[in-house]
This record gives sequence, structure tokens and C-alpha cells, in this order.
Amino acid sequence: MAKIERALISVSDKSGVLDLARELSSFNIKFLSTGGTAKMLRDAGLQVRDVSEHTGFPEMMDGRVKTLHPKIHGGLLGVRSNPEHVRTMKEHGIENIDMVIINLYPFEQTISRPESTFNDAIENIDIGGPAMLRSAAKNFESVTVIIDPSDYRPVLDEMKKNGGTVSRETNYRLAVKVFETTSGYDRKISEYLKSKAGKK
Repeated sequence: MAKIERALISVSDKSGVLDLARELSSFNIKFLSTGGTAKMLRDAGLQVRDVSEHTGFPEMMDGRVKTLHPKIHGGLLGVRSNPEHVRTMKEHGIENIDMVIINLYPFEQTISRPESTFNDAIENIDIGGPAMLRSAAKNFESVTVIIDPSDYRPVLDEMKKNGGTVSRETNYRLAVKVFETTSGYDRKISEYLKSKAGKK
């Protein structure tokens, strides 16, 4: 069972996420977030730490670089049962991140709009989101990763039933969904770029 103590929330599709965060807060979970998601959570009265404060590094390049940092990916990838990982994390001030709630920039929706430009499409290629999702999914033994809002309620119900923990079986199922989703996302991007070759 994975105990959830710190969650990173950063979503483009914010449907249902505020209710999720409110219920997660009842487990005394600490929140990390970025941009509009952080503002939404704060406006609802929830305590949130900005990723830039957590990493000690500002967001930059119009938000292109904000979560690609060892304090994020080390917190996701560190194997809790590996003493060397634990020692390294402590040495570098890396804290565990036990849950990731992320959905991706709306690339497909963007390119489906008639007025969408090539630059619009490029700016809606998510980099940090898939990287965090894949890091969390790789470490499913310790990290719960949610990419689909339809999983909010089942995960909450399981946590309520099990004192704030999520089972390995659930984490494994969620990890599979992440890799299915990110592979499809990359396929849509590659298909779009191929279709635009020589036409930009």
C-alpha cells in the first residue's frame, strides 16, 4: 500500500479537480501545484506550495520550464525501499511526491480548431506533463498517478477505505493507463507534424 502524504496537481482540464483536492485535504496531504491550478486551489482556501518554491527555481521561458527539476523527478522516481536512493534524496533535500494528478495540454483539441496555427500546435505540445506522468508511472510501487478524471472517485473511495493508502493493484492499473495515454498523445503529435512537413 502506498501512503499519500504529498501530491502534485497540475491540470489543463480542471473538471472535478477542486472537489478531489478538498477531499484529499481531509487526509492532511500537502499540495504542490503550478500556475492556474495553484491559483484555483488557493482561491478555494486550500494550502498550496508552488513548484517554483519547492524547487527553488523560477518558472521560465513562458512556462516551458517549470517542473523539469531533480526535486520533482527525484521525488517521483526515488525507490522508497532502496537505502541508497533514500540517502541521496536526504543529501539533496528531495522530498517524496506520492501522488501526481495531471492531464496534458489539449494538443488534439487545439489542432482541431480551424483557426489554429502551426505555432498554436507547437505551444500545446506538453513536455513536463508526460515526463512527470511517466516518472510516477515507472515508480508505481510508491506513487499513485492519475491522468483520467474518471479515476478521481475510485481512488478517493479506496483511500477512505484504507486509511489514506492506495493499493499496488490500483497503482499498477493507473500506471498502465498513463503509458497508454502518453503513447497516444505522442502519436497524434507525430502524425500532425508529418502532415505539416514542408507546409509551414
